[in-house]
Amino acid sequence: MHRTAAQTVAACKRLTHRVLATLICGILFSTFSFADDAVPADPSPQWWKGNLHTHSLWSDGNDFPEMISEWYRTHDYNFLAMTDHNTLAKGARWMKASEINKRSTRAIKKYHARFGDGWIETRVAKLAGAATDGAPDDSQTETEYRLKPFNEYRSLVEERGKFILLQGEEISDSVGGLPLHINASNIDKAIMPLGGETIATAMEANLRAVESQAEQLGREMLVHVNHPNFGYAVTAADLAKVVSERFFEVYNGHPAVNQDGDDEHISIEKMWDVANAIRLQQYNAPPLMGIATDDSHHYHGGEASPGRGWVVVHANYLTPESLIRAMKRGDFYASTGVQLSKVDFDDSKRTLRIEIVAEPGVTYETRFIGTKIADTESKEPDPALAGVTFATRNGAVVEYEMADKELYVRAKIVSNRQHPNPPVGEQFESAWSQPVGWTATEAKR
Repeated sequence: MHRTAAQTVAACKRLTHRVLATLICGILFSTFSFADDAVPADPSPQWWKGNLHTHSLWSDGNDFPEMISEWYRTHDYNFLAMTDHNTLAKGARWMKASEINKRSTRAIKKYHARFGDGWIETRVAKLAGAATDGAPDDSQTETEYRLKPFNEYRSLVEERGKFILLQGEEISDSVGGLPLHINASNIDKAIMPLGGETIATAMEANLRAVESQAEQLGREMLVHVNHPNFGYAVTAADLAKVVSERFFEVYNGHPAVNQDGDDEHISIEKMWDVANAIRLQQYNAPPLMGIATDDSHHYHGGEASPGRGWVVVHANYLTPESLIRAMKRGDFYASTGVQLSKVDFDDSKRTLRIEIVAEPGVTYETRFIGTKIADTESKEPDPALAGVTFATRNGAVVEYEMADKELYVRAKIVSNRQHPNPPVGEQFESAWSQPVGWTATEAKR
């Protein structure tokens, strides 16, 4: 005889001897295994890997969103934010096969092979300008594919406790012809770009729009600035000025974002330190935290392919709220291949400790990077002195004790293994921890 858990508990309650009932119920209850449940009753924090910048056919990507989700799910990711430009995957949307084929001739064939005709929806539509008298022939029609909305395809690919999707948007704005792109994750309604007189004012306006939606809906949302060197539009001063923005992409996997700068522009990583020096010393505000993303557009080979950069978040639950709250605490790191098991800062000793998941045959160099407190009354940092390497350590377990007059410290871990799919040139697999050891009045608010 097989009973459900509810039937067993009900039977226990009918036992007349309370002590015996308690004993028997305890034994029976323990036989219903919750240990293998994807959501244990009191989970310890664990590391969750995810990408927060992804494009599909809903904007300028070249694959169906469920195909993209399936790629990340089967490549050991735990979460993914779909972030198409100025749109959410909602409502009815049909796309001509010819338009899909312009982006990739492989997308439709792979879509059918993976999900089949039972899932895929198509229709035959008249071509523009086709004759209206009589039944149109094949030359006057074209097959269209229904792009599945987020609320449909997420149910197809999500796995409890293993893989989830976040609804997102890349708010794609511009100021004076310069691009300003901001990602919002876990949103519910699309936010149209609001513009502004300057990059900083436009950034503030779009950020407030996301914050307003988060407050109205009572849900956690994450906002981060994308690829600041794209079009060399966003400067370190811009990133510093908007103190309510706490996240930006220190690494973006698209080859067109000028990651390393040029003779006239600093690299994005250098920008991180300059902006944080200004925020902490001039505005008395918390530093920016660094995110790594794919910014993937191309899934059949091509320049902006997936699997280049990601974040790893230390959280109790694989839910949007738990992940975002952990990131807002700074409990995450960015990576292009290096895996960490522990990132710990001891406030009393002002010591940052990093433990790396070492792989055979791979060596690791950790650079402890930061900026010294300015001695001038203006507190205006010298860009040449921002982002200095305080110390270098080798090995899988390393630590650094902060010295006097050091504003903050962060770690960059670089391995000797080349990135298998770099966007440009030669890159080595790396990871970045968040700035620690800083103090700011704004952080206490």
